[in-house]
Amino acid sequence: MSTIANSADKDTIIDDVTGEPVQMREDGRGDRVVGAPWATRSPVLAVNGMAATSHPLASQVAIDILQQGGTAMDAAIAANAAIGLMEPTGNGIGGDLFAIVWEPKTKKLHGLNGSGRSAKGQTLAQLKAKIGDVSQIPNWGTPPVTVPGTVDAWFALHEKFGKLEMADNLAPAIQYARDGFPVTEVIAYYMDIYQTRYEKLFKQGEIEEIANYQATFLIDGKAPMEGQVFRNPDLANTLEKIAKGGRDAFYKGDIAKTIDSYFKRIGGPLRYDDFASHSSTWIDPVSVNYRGYEVWELPPNGQGIAALQMLTVLENYDLKSMGHNSADYLHVMTEAKKLAFEDRARFYVDPDYQKINLDYLLSEKYGKERAKLIDMKRAAKEVEHGDPKLIEGDTIYLTVADKDGMMVSLIQSNYRGMGTGLVADGLGFIFQNRGAQYSLTEGHPNVYAPGKRPFHTIIPAFITKDNLPYMSFGLMGGAMQPQGHVQMVTNIVDFAMNVQQAGDAARFHHRGSTSPTWEGRMKDGGVLELESGVKANVVKELQQRGHKVHITSGPFGGYQAILKDPKSGVYHGASEMRKDGQAQGY
Repeated sequence: MSTIANSADKDTIIDDVTGEPVQMREDGRGDRVVGAPWATRSPVLAVNGMAATSHPLASQVAIDILQQGGTAMDAAIAANAAIGLMEPTGNGIGGDLFAIVWEPKTKKLHGLNGSGRSAKGQTLAQLKAKIGDVSQIPNWGTPPVTVPGTVDAWFALHEKFGKLEMADNLAPAIQYARDGFPVTEVIAYYMDIYQTRYEKLFKQGEIEEIANYQATFLIDGKAPMEGQVFRNPDLANTLEKIAKGGRDAFYKGDIAKTIDSYFKRIGGPLRYDDFASHSSTWIDPVSVNYRGYEVWELPPNGQGIAALQMLTVLENYDLKSMGHNSADYLHVMTEAKKLAFEDRARFYVDPDYQKINLDYLLSEKYGKERAKLIDMKRAAKEVEHGDPKLIEGDTIYLTVADKDGMMVSLIQSNYRGMGTGLVADGLGFIFQNRGAQYSLTEGHPNVYAPGKRPFHTIIPAFITKDNLPYMSFGLMGGAMQPQGHVQMVTNIVDFAMNVQQAGDAARFHHRGSTSPTWEGRMKDGGVLELESGVKANVVKELQQRGHKVHITSGPFGGYQAILKDPKSGVYHGASEMRKDGQAQGY
């Protein structure tokens, strides 16, 4: 029998074979023979193609499309359609989409903003009259509804980068919608939460109707349980119409007419013309150089440049010497986030309504100026946004790479939870609540206006090195996303982790910064949320510096990545251990 080595240390025993003291974790986890002991698995390696999504069946769909001769874009669209069915808690064709694509022919990155706009027929005054005397737009029901941009984005991306017919790309999702699929553990957990939430909100009069939601997403009146086979024949019919009629079937055909009638009936603002006039926008990704790597994001109306702003601040610090998840590291990361998010709250907006001087905002000079505001011994309670001259006037992420070198970084969302809770008659999908991110403060850059795109949290990311693709990645989860992107970059660049280790490492999430809707400024420093993998002595040191620390299991987002080895060309895939997904290659 092994004996306790030190009565004061109950986790250490003496091994009877080696005679050496052994530290026992007692957390029920097995041991790895190679790699970081806290990593859940090795990266997935392949040469012909790779897909990393938050659902195993969607990853398989993507690989099947690649093996049929489709491009990475064909596979990404097919996987996204499948996840919209299989993970309705975070996305679907009632939401918006953004993408960054590496095109091997031109050796260039392309960006697409597939976000929708507010109803053209509803003014700010009319919206305020509807929601009453409140400081922000509600998350549920008709007030936060905006035009879904996903379907148009699919077709814009397919026209430029696709090879197979769209009907072929949508076929797997249609089949799964008709025949059914088993609900996974994480999705079952969240669907149960949203069923309870929507029923409560309906009783309180905050959602106009939930009968369509219940008919579509419940089984015998209850949320699907893990392992139950779920079917959505209404969504199958909707996707079939899109497969046959193209994007116009959604924005100008019977689907748009059904949506128009539905919102007229329940008092919502969207109309047929809002759909008929919708279009996606091709945009140029923007980047900063971080220790020799070009990190790319999309410009506003999304929040991607917050990650780039953080990196311009962090490059002034030697993170490697601080040590991963040390007190110094977590402190400077959190303080950089506070600075970037104060600018986010003031300057990020639909560029059709106000321009931003991105060159200045992302400059090395500005990063140095902001870095000087960080006190390494004390957490800031409040910070100010930068110089006004900056002004010139639960989501899914997936990534796919193919044998020709195309790499797709794609993110898609209904925004908060499953969205508004509203399902148009017989269509099988929930409308997004992205409009909750408009400000109600007149004069604020992000104030609600008719036909305007709201502030967006969803952001795809990409890294290049020496003008070649290096890594396509994303980390879903609202305001966690820029913070998560920066943690992945530093994990890989500063701490030489592989793509799976980067995602498995314990994370931080800071909340409480001034929001883009401007309903409250940060005055108390917010809350620093940490996973239990951070050491106790580090937590105590952070508390001594003035951080209010909360140990929790969320929200830390969900991560997927594909890294392309610059020498061998081998793809390294990784998927989030906090979700149901997986990486798969061939």
